[in-house]
Amino acid sequence: MGDVPPQQQHDAGTRNQRVAERAVLTDSAPASPFKLVLVSVAAIAAIAGLASLGVWQLHRLAWKKDLIHRVDERIHADPVPAPGPDEWPHVTAASSEYRNVRVQGHYLHERETLVQAVTVRGAGFWVVTPLQTTGGYTVLINRGFVLPQYRAAETRTASQTAGETTVTGLLRLSETGRGFLRENDPAADRWYARDVAAIAAARDLTNVAPYFIDAAAGDSSAPGAPVGGLTVVSFRNTHMQYALTWFALALMVAGGAALVFRHEWRLRNPRSG
Repeated sequence: MGDVPPQQQHDAGTRNQRVAERAVLTDSAPASPFKLVLVSVAAIAAIAGLASLGVWQLHRLAWKKDLIHRVDERIHADPVPAPGPDEWPHVTAASSEYRNVRVQGHYLHERETLVQAVTVRGAGFWVVTPLQTTGGYTVLINRGFVLPQYRAAETRTASQTAGETTVTGLLRLSETGRGFLRENDPAADRWYARDVAAIAAARDLTNVAPYFIDAAAGDSSAPGAPVGGLTVVSFRNTHMQYALTWFALALMVAGGAALVFRHEWRLRNPRSG
């Protein structure tokens, strides 16, 4: 175009731009009413669903805060008698777990079970010993943590309480028979979870409470004495983060739908843009 005057080049360029704009407008035809209805229904459904998930997480947050408050009160309350057989049907996580309890009886040390554990003191074992209570039933007591060198009962005979004793600690519900990636193997006497029913069966115990007790910290000066009071009370609470995520996604869908309808409005009203 070196021989074409500059003014003609400008006019030609303007005409080409207008042709291109008309082509874009022609290619971007407004969507049909049917498609707009589908988009509207999908957007409304998505926004409602995401918002409801956010509201549900807020309800879960309130429930979790109430649970943490109740558990904190139980832990720091004065100990109460451990539930007896008449109360066992009513022992649930909501009503009883982490309640501070006490029970009297004598240990059956010859039927103890070692459950593998990892604590702030390192890797080792929980010493779970049956207590024959003065109430006529048996309850498993997690007496505390021992290091591997004290696995054998004969290495900690000085800490094997004889005669009647009173145990105070936190009531815990039976765990499933599966620890971290490993399952209890009663036949091989390998335990990874404090499964009350399985341990009772393996040790030939009867009339056993459906819970165990994490013993409170006591005198652990004797060599190899189990260290009690290591219960970790922690509740994962990410409900607020989840709620904010769901609400943010609902806003994103609403924003996307608004952009679509704005684009459709401009297609139908080109001069307004």
